[in-house]
Amino acid sequence: MTGPQIAWLADGRRLHLNHGPIDLIIEAFGEEAERRAAYEQAIARFDTVLTGLVEELAELRRPATATTRAFHGVIAQRMERAVCRHAPAFITPMAAVAGAVADEMLAAMCTGRRLEKAYVNDGGDIAIHLAEGAVMKAAIAGTGHGFADRIMIGFADPVRGIATSGWRGRSYSLGIADAVTVLAKTAAEADAAATLIANAVDLPGHPTVRRVPACDLAPDSDLGDRPVTVDVGPLKPGEIASALGSGFALAEEFWRRGLIEAAALFLGGDMRFFGTVALDDTPLKRSRPITAHTEISKELPNA
Repeated sequence: MTGPQIAWLADGRRLHLNHGPIDLIIEAFGEEAERRAAYEQAIARFDTVLTGLVEELAELRRPATATTRAFHGVIAQRMERAVCRHAPAFITPMAAVAGAVADEMLAAMCTGRRLEKAYVNDGGDIAIHLAEGAVMKAAIAGTGHGFADRIMIGFADPVRGIATSGWRGRSYSLGIADAVTVLAKTAAEADAAATLIANAVDLPGHPTVRRVPACDLAPDSDLGDRPVTVDVGPLKPGEIASALGSGFALAEEFWRRGLIEAAALFLGGDMRFFGTVALDDTPLKRSRPITAHTEISKELPNA
């Protein structure tokens, strides 16, 4: 494995950091000296992110319980705190790894700095910093046809993390959701909740859904021999509604417990949404046909 790779993107404002499976895009807004210092702090912190996780990887792959384990690394601690609130449901700290890395890298950027806003995008799991009066716009992309909608997050909103999970994503899923996007107080909390809600969007035993044991795809997977979804065939409208309803019920439970702020669930061209986050200054309509991918919008001057 090569060491951390650091490079500026073509716009000269965003920094790309890569080390093994960790792939980040970061951006800071504010005075030039503050921005540069924030980037330097992020680079310094990134140097040990992956090695720190590897040192505790075996325990991080073990299921969480309601009792928080004492991990050494700060990122591992963030992962553990995010998932233990969901026990006794099966979940390991690895369900929150991308979000926890984003949270930690954002903290490294912002420590001692005066920034208007900043974000760390870890493969679609995003941590956000906003100073008073600042606004961040996150774009939810349509199916290959540009942005379908934009969520606007202001300083007063409790949302500082966005995460997406589903069987089409880079991680394995026990469910059949095309995607579940969650907004929460931290990226790690959003990551963990999105994983579980996506798992709950399901039709157990359905003949058009193909699953294989996770360990057949990745021998060291934290999911062991649990069957993960590798293909979803045609589904009837009523089946789609039933699967989405199962996930929506869990999302509402998480919201009532204060674990998330909003969620959008997608399957087979249908969706369910709830939450109070503004969409281009208006509430998001549940019937709006938007899809799975969440990223920070680059085309908006205030994003």
